Amino acid sequence: MRITLRRGTFRVLATAAALSLPLALLPAAAQAEPAPGPAERKLIDSVTAPAVKKHLQALQSIADANHGNRAAGTSGHLASRDYVVGRLKKAGYNVTLQPFDIAYFEEKSTALMERVSPNPRVFTPTPPDGSSVGEFDTMTYSGPGEVTATLQSVDLVLPPGPTPSTSNSGCEAADFAGFTPGNIALLQRGTCDFVVKAQNAKAAGAVAAVIFNEGQPGRTATLLGNLGTPVTIPVVGTSFAVGQELAATGGVVHLKTDTISDIRTTYNVIADSKWGDPNKVVMSGAHLDSVPAGPGINDDGSGTAATLAVAEALGKIPTRNRLRFAWWSAEELGLLGSIHYVDTLPAAELSKIKLFLDYDMLGSTNYAFKIYDGDDSDGVGAPAGPPGSDEIEKLYEKYFDLLHQGHNGTDFDGRSDYGPFIEAGIPSGGVFTGAEGIKTPEEAAIFGGTAGQPYDPCYHQACDTVANINDKALALNTGAIATAAVVYAYSRDLPGPDTARPAAARTRTAPTTTTKATIEGRTTG
Repeated sequence: MRITLRRGTFRVLATAAALSLPLALLPAAAQAEPAPGPAERKLIDSVTAPAVKKHLQALQSIADANHGNRAAGTSGHLASRDYVVGRLKKAGYNVTLQPFDIAYFEEKSTALMERVSPNPRVFTPTPPDGSSVGEFDTMTYSGPGEVTATLQSVDLVLPPGPTPSTSNSGCEAADFAGFTPGNIALLQRGTCDFVVKAQNAKAAGAVAAVIFNEGQPGRTATLLGNLGTPVTIPVVGTSFAVGQELAATGGVVHLKTDTISDIRTTYNVIADSKWGDPNKVVMSGAHLDSVPAGPGINDDGSGTAATLAVAEALGKIPTRNRLRFAWWSAEELGLLGSIHYVDTLPAAELSKIKLFLDYDMLGSTNYAFKIYDGDDSDGVGAPAGPPGSDEIEKLYEKYFDLLHQGHNGTDFDGRSDYGPFIEAGIPSGGVFTGAEGIKTPEEAAIFGGTAGQPYDPCYHQACDTVANINDKALALNTGAIATAAVVYAYSRDLPGPDTARPAAARTRTAPTTTTKATIEGRTTG
């Protein structure tokens, strides 16, 4: 099928195709179930691209009015929340706000570090936007402050040990025996988390902390560190070369960090329809937060807007199964909103969620149509999803096949909000158009676009605006959302085993720290 999109008025062509799909795509055991009637079909057909783009423009306007972003913990996110809630209530949903606390961090301006004496020298900083890597970097969750004080080494291992994590510098309170309060602590990466070193330094009276890389191969670059929780003193990371130089020279250092680092409350938005079996919940979700660097219109305004448009169309339609939609906060901080939701939901309620569908980045300008690989049939390395995930994958495949549109698989790699649902044993799936990954020549042959370039060249940048959306990709993926919602709203035979997931499946031995931009050495020694 050749797809023609007319500027300004194009419809989500895929939703029109979706209207013919429910009976064809329903599992065999469910094909005797009644398909959506004319009224439901008409409402689904009302999900047009202008409706989705209207939501995207609203999110852009919110970011424009709130310092250019919609990050969790900011006024931009609160305004995004209120916009979505207002639309959902008007569409007839029971809406719940789920609050939870997050560690908020913002670097307001570039840090300064200089040796005052002896041999004065200014060190090159890493700018807040990460556009380059300097000789030092403000650690995420560093406190603000400006100090000029004597630098004091703490239990360093120089030359470095033969293997990583040899140094125990600053990991124990005893390391600070003899430390002079009011000095700046010079610490070395090693066996414990950065935050342990920083907190021990503060407890010993340090007014700031400088942590340098340990020195073995692979541990020499500037530390781009994450403390994981707010620390009230300035904390920066440096390369091994800078740390070694500081240790040899000592003297007086002037250090300044300009940050906001505190604990804030943010909110998930959960919307339940008033129809369907409450013991058979079909759940879809997108994340509502952006990164601080930009408005996040593709990531994930696209998922937010398309899911919202579909939810609005279906809100007043009686269905067999209960529809639930979620807009997560703090996904960009490590899936914190979806983790909080799954971890705090009682086991009996969790067992009612029969599947979860994730929609994150649906309109990348150099797109590929990627479907989460529920059965690991692509064999790329990540494990298959829980039983039933393969059925969800096949539904999306049939949808794109009907449109004669190519598609390929993408792994469940833990980088989006399906992660905690998979951990809980809930069948999961979704569609995705690519982030910072590089498009292959094979994909360019299937989808067009430019091989050797990122799927989204504005990923996590200020240029992720309404101009950073491919209309065809957004249209087809909105249709995929509508198709899945309708099919599973009426199906008696939902994917996966119809049994309660054991509470043990939800046990997490340590906080999940996976993010979309994992950097070596972010939180640990």
